[in-house]
Amino acid sequence: MSSKKNIGHNSKKDFLKKPVEHIDITSFDSRKIISSMEKMSFVSRETANAANIYNEMIKDKNCTIFLTLAGSTSAAGCMNIYKDLVKYNMVDAIIATGASIIDMDFFEALGFKHYQGSQFQNDTELRKNYIDRIYDTYIDEDELQMCDKKIFEIANNLEPRSYTSREFIKEIGKFLKKNSKKKESLIEVAYDNNVPIFCPAFTDSSAGFGLVMHQEKNPKKHVTIDSIREFRELTEIKIKSKGSGLFMIGGGVPKNFIQDTVICAELLGKEVDMHKYAIQITVADSRDGACSSSTLKEASSWGKVDITKEQMVFAEATTVLPLIASDAYHKGYWKNRTRKNFSKIFG
Repeated sequence: MSSKKNIGHNSKKDFLKKPVEHIDITSFDSRKIISSMEKMSFVSRETANAANIYNEMIKDKNCTIFLTLAGSTSAAGCMNIYKDLVKYNMVDAIIATGASIIDMDFFEALGFKHYQGSQFQNDTELRKNYIDRIYDTYIDEDELQMCDKKIFEIANNLEPRSYTSREFIKEIGKFLKKNSKKKESLIEVAYDNNVPIFCPAFTDSSAGFGLVMHQEKNPKKHVTIDSIREFRELTEIKIKSKGSGLFMIGGGVPKNFIQDTVICAELLGKEVDMHKYAIQITVADSRDGACSSSTLKEASSWGKVDITKEQMVFAEATTVLPLIASDAYHKGYWKNRTRKNFSKIFG
């Protein structure tokens, strides 16, 4: 914890004045914008095509919709979008980075906030004030460490055994039902609606710090995270799905993890189709050969994604995601979907 909170010409409270406000896709109707963008070119037309593919996923009653989250859009104002996609039955399972779920969503559910800042601020001064920066967004490091310690407390109260991240996040959902200061977090809404959340790199977040402290205190009997069983669970959802679609924000481990379920199912002797629909919003450059930037057409060469209904949108997600999500909400195809309740298959 920091010992000096007022170093330099700005105090900590001077930096943390303006909280990030999360956009509400139900408060505006983007259908006319998306319709107009269909007649344009470049990223506008890509965005409109992605919106149309997403609506096809929602209309397809056999389609399981997987949302993947990488990057920091939750901290940047998109947290309510993801919550509403779950609340209004437009997502059936989530695969995310640990940071998206714990450092951002759980963090705010505890009553903390992210703050608007500047990418040009002197980072040495921020560090002296114990403030973390994500581009132009600030986080109070003292509060983030309180988040670490809350994970520690939750783990201490669980039966000492192995858990998947899905199981552990479900336990966080139970905790938030009684203890959240900000209601309707993504974790809580997913818990209420039996939408499982998987974090294949769970320990790369406040969860990791909290679980390390938990194991340090309980060296012989403690909670561990079983990433292999987690992969098996996610593959089980793919096997039980008659069809599937991917809505991917960023890339990274979540993107590859869900795509690999097709291969895993095949290795288990199960016949499954490639993911029928796929959308990815990213700014990654495909020339570096990385997972985050690999195109969906490239994924088809691995037998993961069908190329008939796929769209790469090369844009910073906070600029186009609200339009795609608002369009889907106001078109209302979700009203005719039956919830898949995948959390229930694991007991």
